[in-house]
Amino acid sequence: MRGPRVWLWRWRRNPLRRRADVVEGWLVLGVWLLTVLAGSLAGVTMARSMSDGLAHQRAGRHPAVAHLVAQAPQASAARRNPLPGERVWAEVRWTAADGSARTGRVRVVPGSEAGARVTVWTDRRGHLVDSPVTPGQAALRAAFLGGLAGAATALVPFTGGLLLRVRLERRRLTAWDTEWARLGPQWGRMV
Repeated sequence: MRGPRVWLWRWRRNPLRRRADVVEGWLVLGVWLLTVLAGSLAGVTMARSMSDGLAHQRAGRHPAVAHLVAQAPQASAARRNPLPGERVWAEVRWTAADGSARTGRVRVVPGSEAGARVTVWTDRRGHLVDSPVTPGQAALRAAFLGGLAGAATALVPFTGGLLLRVRLERRRLTAWDTEWARLGPQWGRMV
């Protein structure tokens, strides 16, 4: 049976094996382990951090019912029918958690009537904020940024290992040239 043990045994006993080959073998193994571990650790850390941050943001934002102060403007003078999902800026009024009346500008459906109900998102102090991301969007963002951070972090040891291998290869070629310069003339006499 020719399994990995046989191959490793033969590789150790190979008379053509040089010290540089052993060093390169350990270097490649170490670089791959470091690349996988560093990339995985950085990716998981970034994904968790992003997920926790977005969950904290969701917890700090609260919906409130607001009413349009005046009729919202039409979408555009050039178009009579607004595009699906098109929004215009309009002033709204709502009551904050502390009971104070607040006003602000939000995007609403074009042509909405004065007094129409609009859902707005506020922070703990009652200031207008963007709507929070959904759990699905948060998971997607966390996964994307975690993958990006993991890949960027893994690139560092991978590039370092590649540069070390290039240096080892140059060193091997220089040693080979030196050895060939010494033995090359004798080789020609044997033929």
